[in-house]
Amino acid sequence: MTPPAPLGPFGRASFQLVLLRRMADFQPELADEARRRLGASLAEQREANKRWQAMVRSPRSRGALALYRSVLGPPESACARTIGDLECEALLWPLPLWPDLRFEVLAAPDGAVWNEWLVRAPGARGPVLRSPEDLTPWSATVDEVAAAFAPVRPMEGTAPTRWRLAFTAQGRPYVAEFTYGLLQRVSAGGGP
Repeated sequence: MTPPAPLGPFGRASFQLVLLRRMADFQPELADEARRRLGASLAEQREANKRWQAMVRSPRSRGALALYRSVLGPPESACARTIGDLECEALLWPLPLWPDLRFEVLAAPDGAVWNEWLVRAPGARGPVLRSPEDLTPWSATVDEVAAAFAPVRPMEGTAPTRWRLAFTAQGRPYVAEFTYGLLQRVSAGGGP
């Protein structure tokens, strides 16, 4: 087997391959199509994920926020945000695969990363979510589903990059599952 060609510097394209690798657990066809749009092979995707994991786990790592800045460059925007009684900084980066979304990192004053996920870009129009049938894969973010189907109950995800929301619609229970904040699937009856 021929080893994959070197990918060059780890940047936005490689980072998107890492996101797609996790999303492929739920939506392999969508992730494969997006990977091809990036012009990457499966071997290149595996190599990008391997490099990302090595950077994240490196004992010489400068921390998650510094890693995001080195990989994604300067954020498109950064602003102070208050969540409950916690002060943090919200940093947003565009990713070409999802032009209407931004990769958001919420960082503590000391630089610790509290959350990282995809959110709707400021000024971008979100989906119209009236019923569970409107919840198609990759159509909505955690915040959008939470607002459309309030009240929701956050549930523990099945991995660090996953979130789940339980809600009731049309008198039936549902669970929406997300990877990096992007909707992957909805299950009726309280989940899989």
